[in-house]
Amino acid sequence: MKINQDLGDLTLDLVNISSVSQDEKAIADLVQESLSNLNHLTVTRIANSVVAQTNFGNSKRVVIAGHLDTVPANNNFPGKKTDTDITGLGSVDMKSGIAVALKLAHELTKSNFDITYLFYESEEIETKFNGLELITKQNKDLLNCDFAILMEPTNGIIEVGCQGSLRFEVSAKGNRAHSARWWNGENAIHALSPILEVINSYESREPVIDGYKFREGLQAVKINGGVAGNVVPDLVTMTINHRFAPDTTAKVAEENMRKLFNNFDFKLMDAASAAPTGLNNELIKNFVQAIATPIAPKFGWTDVARFAAAGIPAINFGPGDPNLAHHPSEAVKIKQIEDVYSSLKKWLSN
Repeated sequence: MKINQDLGDLTLDLVNISSVSQDEKAIADLVQESLSNLNHLTVTRIANSVVAQTNFGNSKRVVIAGHLDTVPANNNFPGKKTDTDITGLGSVDMKSGIAVALKLAHELTKSNFDITYLFYESEEIETKFNGLELITKQNKDLLNCDFAILMEPTNGIIEVGCQGSLRFEVSAKGNRAHSARWWNGENAIHALSPILEVINSYESREPVIDGYKFREGLQAVKINGGVAGNVVPDLVTMTINHRFAPDTTAKVAEENMRKLFNNFDFKLMDAASAAPTGLNNELIKNFVQAIATPIAPKFGWTDVARFAAAGIPAINFGPGDPNLAHHPSEAVKIKQIEDVYSSLKKWLSN
């Protein structure tokens, strides 16, 4: 993998390395290989995550982090390059951010900060598989820093904080019977109607926090049920995703959902805390002033929350429109990749 090519071509090369969650070995190998021979970096490999650190002797350390994995393809792999865009799976989320970080890792042989570059696995799935979780368990000192920048897609602006996320299952039960004699059974799928009514009548909170409006949500994302084409099903399970604002803890969010679905079997699958905006922190204030780009709240969950939980100020700043993340028409502007790179290089060099 050639790092000394333009950022558009480097992003395309990364897009065309398949790295669906839990299948990141190939891309991790190439990232490790591209960094291991650089004299100014110390490289550590943990599973399919790669950590590269400078040791310039500066008083402050900055983390620049990006995840290597993507969601499964949706007729958008491999990627393509036009005069203006890189298209394809992961171009937005977040191979373009990885390209920026790799380029910085190669070119910044001195800085006013020490820098830790984190290229980690399995961010797109359950927390227990997240590469930062594995690094924390095996060598948490690798994550020590004074400030963290997550290269999540933000359309080239700064997005502060992040909303938390709950994934849970709600089940409806019935009685199995032959579909020709349906009156002898109770259809569990039909019993989903009240669950859908709860979801459809849910009124999303839109709290304003530190001057920025967050927007909560409640969405059914998966249904499992059915036995055979001639059987009345006796069990169906719906997976639901709840996004909650930074003024709510994961515990309170879970309590709220249990109350909302108190007439149904409820099973929590995964919980990720929200993160505050951090705009009162001096390091974030300085970064915002230096980058001089608009600010918005982060509606999705990112690992900013993980750093915030450890008391480390963190923000989201990367190329790519987050509205196109996980979209079959995923595409990122080449100029935006270059602009994010230039802004970070200038800040790290100044």
